Amino acid sequence: MTPPATRPSGLSLSLPRADGTLETYRLTGTPLPATAPQRPFTRIAYAAGHVVVDPRAPFDPAVRTVVDWERTLAFREHLWGLGLGIAEAMDTAQRGMGVDWPTSLELIRRTSAAAGRDRLVVSGCGTDQLAPAEARTLDDVIRAYEEQIEAIEASGSRLVLMASRALARVAKGPDDYIAVYDRLLRQVSRPVVLHWLGDMFDPALAGYWGTPDVAGAMDVVAGIIGTHAAKVDGIKISLLEAAHEIALRRRLPEGVRMYTGDDFNYVALIEGDGSYHSHALLGAFDAIAPAASAALGRLADGDAEGYRALLQPTESLSRHLFAAPTQFYKTGVVFMAYLNGHQDHFTMAGGLESARSAVHLADIFRLADANGLLADPERATRRMKVVMALRGIEG
Repeated sequence: MTPPATRPSGLSLSLPRADGTLETYRLTGTPLPATAPQRPFTRIAYAAGHVVVDPRAPFDPAVRTVVDWERTLAFREHLWGLGLGIAEAMDTAQRGMGVDWPTSLELIRRTSAAAGRDRLVVSGCGTDQLAPAEARTLDDVIRAYEEQIEAIEASGSRLVLMASRALARVAKGPDDYIAVYDRLLRQVSRPVVLHWLGDMFDPALAGYWGTPDVAGAMDVVAGIIGTHAAKVDGIKISLLEAAHEIALRRRLPEGVRMYTGDDFNYVALIEGDGSYHSHALLGAFDAIAPAASAALGRLADGDAEGYRALLQPTESLSRHLFAAPTQFYKTGVVFMAYLNGHQDHFTMAGGLESARSAVHLADIFRLADANGLLADPERATRRMKVVMALRGIEG
């Protein structure tokens, strides 16, 4: 674990503003220590982990992703050490955006083996080995899902049934979604987490569950869960609208969990309203893991005020990381890992490190500093200067 740090003294650098000018930014944040929890959390909390690529591999990142397995697994050890579970091979790991199914399966196998029996891991199960344009029928989609179900269950991991681009392409309405999920849920060996990912994360998933109307889609997915409650551990909903999540979690059968995927509103959703609360499966927790762990520890102690005091300020950083176009949030997540020394480079699968502007990255740095999420401010400042210099900003 990272030892407690002190407030930075005299650290400054030039950062761009949205109006095109530069400012001399002076760091003010006190780093939050990364410490193991003292007792079990009262919420299940999965961090969707990112993948560290090997920048020395002799392949163009837009063509082939070579994973740095040592650093990738070390980051998962970091998350486990903070009491968080791992949601493996999800969209945060650039699934379908530079990381293919064979690489994802290897990632799932390695993480599952490292987890053993005592540490939480669930893994994304989709249809990404089937190009959406090659999907002709529902049976094509089902076979693709079944191939991944078999492989992931053989690894020992539990499943997250991810939303499928291929299914979104071939399904003609709600009945087709019901038919596919009925087939899949009847055959899984252990309860799964369903996954409702909004089109702000992936435009190819527009109209998932067979209708663009959220209320109608909610009826469809609630019906599927009600029919197969014994096979559903929970559902992750990522629509970035708290009201939708609150409405659906009130409809869930007893024993079926809501896992918030709302990177804009997670603080109140996890705390709950006294009758209902959400658990967590969040890409944001990759970037803010020390704060998430400390806050969940406060909640486990019955200190709701302390929980909010630690976690509420991080929503401004998370909202910025996930700002439109939301699918590029992975850039900010990996940037945070680079600043904090979890990897020695800012290189991503598919070359996605270029997906965000210098201004966007500068605001990540400012917000991370304000939230105490720069573990070593001197190192972070040095690295930030390198990134800015590559974009023509020095000082």
